[in-house]
Amino acid sequence: MSNQRIPFFIGSYTEYPIPGFGGIGHGIYSVELHTKTGELSIKHTIKSRNPSYLAISDNNKFLYAVSELDKSSNPKARSFAINDDFSLSYLNEQAIPGGYPCHIISKDNNVMVACYVTGNLLHYSTRTNGELMPNVTEFQHSGSSVNKVRQEGPHAHQVAVHPNGIEVYVCDLGIDTIKAYKLEENVIAPNPTKDCIVSEGSGPRHLVFNTKGDYAYVLNELTGTVAILEHKQDCFTAINDYPTLPEDFKGVPSSSAIRLHPNGKFLYTANRNLEAITIFRIEGDSLETIDYQYTKGEELREFNITPDGNWLIACHQNSHDTVVYAIQDDGKLKEHYRTTEILSPVCIVFPK
Repeated sequence: MSNQRIPFFIGSYTEYPIPGFGGIGHGIYSVELHTKTGELSIKHTIKSRNPSYLAISDNNKFLYAVSELDKSSNPKARSFAINDDFSLSYLNEQAIPGGYPCHIISKDNNVMVACYVTGNLLHYSTRTNGELMPNVTEFQHSGSSVNKVRQEGPHAHQVAVHPNGIEVYVCDLGIDTIKAYKLEENVIAPNPTKDCIVSEGSGPRHLVFNTKGDYAYVLNELTGTVAILEHKQDCFTAINDYPTLPEDFKGVPSSSAIRLHPNGKFLYTANRNLEAITIFRIEGDSLETIDYQYTKGEELREFNITPDGNWLIACHQNSHDTVVYAIQDDGKLKEHYRTTEILSPVCIVFPK
């Protein structure tokens, strides 16, 4: 195995917006993965308030981050230039008119943000130099669902762009709905005829599409399930739910992240409380559970897979464990490296 180095970025919680939720991270970490050993090395850090989610532009020149804070603390969307050594240079920031922005995505000259507490989607345009433009378009979700504690109102949790580059979907945990939008010529608009409803009380958190775009896999935080969505008759429909938790799990479900392997054969989900990654084999329009990889950390918040499909890196918000696994031919994981040097890690993004 050659000793190539894969650069990437980790976002962290740098403060506690409310007691018991947050962290002590240093901001955004620039990190290298050494593929011969699986070891990680921190190359650079840059301060930023609660950069809990990150996005990289399509041309790999710019990075965007949210500051996950209450609306009263004036959260921002921030832009950075990615330098040749993968350090970051601050460009500018724009106000986020929402509370607890928890997800951000970049597509062409567009940046979109999901705000959890206020349940809204925000759209920014970017300049050719990567800066965020001041005009922001806001879309407010409405409604509620059956879980009166967690679903008392809308809670937008993730923005995902369909492989066709036009359709945009927002997982809203509070209303059990994947809200649909259309992005054309850098203008975004609701596309309500394509909204997709998932099982009542499930709380959709994140989704991933297969390469063709005819299936999507939705991770439901509140029930610990994966919903398979099939694209038929010009919209997505939920066709089945699969448990991500073992039958003997007695705790409260708290699913946190989902990723599809680049080969399209394996699906991975993370669960806090269980502190494990569940591994599925994709069999047509169904899933087969093949393993649980217990990560031996606390608050397994996020993970990601290297673009070459060889490595999976997992982040633990509270125990500060960042764990590197080699992905085996059968989809199972083998731990190669673990570090607690990256504090309160909660998001991993790779250059495309």
